[in-house]
Amino acid sequence: MNIGRSGNPTLNENTFRRYGHGSYAGGAMTLDGTVNKAFITLAILLGAAFVMWFMHFDGRNVVPYAIGGAIGGLVLALIISFKPSVSPVAVPIYAALEGLFIGAISAAYESRFEGITLQAVMITFGVFIALLLAYKTRIIRATENFKLGVFAATMGIAIVYLINFILSFFGHSVPFLHDTGWIGIGVSLVIVTVAALNLVLDFDFIESGTHAGAPKYMEWYGAFGLLVTLVWLYLEILRLLAKLRSRN
Repeated sequence: MNIGRSGNPTLNENTFRRYGHGSYAGGAMTLDGTVNKAFITLAILLGAAFVMWFMHFDGRNVVPYAIGGAIGGLVLALIISFKPSVSPVAVPIYAALEGLFIGAISAAYESRFEGITLQAVMITFGVFIALLLAYKTRIIRATENFKLGVFAATMGIAIVYLINFILSFFGHSVPFLHDTGWIGIGVSLVIVTVAALNLVLDFDFIESGTHAGAPKYMEWYGAFGLLVTLVWLYLEILRLLAKLRSRN
């Protein structure tokens, strides 16, 4: 079976390929099981985010939690990516760490632009539902050319962000990436679009994994991949909305 390629770096084409059809002591991966795990991880993330939210507006310093969550989440994401078998334990912890970071960032944006967080959340879930329906009804098909295009665009964005991170140490940034002009807004729209299209690849990838008969713990890994994409999409939408608000 040709599993395909996901633009999400946590879900590559070899993740499920090495698991053939067969029986496992813990059972096989199912679509319903993956969906349940995705809801659990999202609930954990939201719980941690709300803690940071209330701490911020209570006047407490949440920066250390945000930094710790970002670094801890990155380290744990790498561990999960290279060793998916740890997913049942590691993914919930990752969701909590990511929640600390997301909650602090969201509160910071909210302090500057009232109501922006709710808008970003609603748009993110609206995009998620719309693309899920489009995928289920086959309006959008994850063809090999589609996968290759999204994968290439995602890697291109990752390279740009890496260059921007390096330039930040010298007091510079990639042109237009943070600009609130129309070109900068256009750049953000492109990034949001690419992040959203990664959801389609993730849906297809998880479906392929269930057909490949992957072991049960891969449900947590599939949920992890979806969470990574949703967090990225939310942050990019938040950034886009902030740029639009800054023009008023």
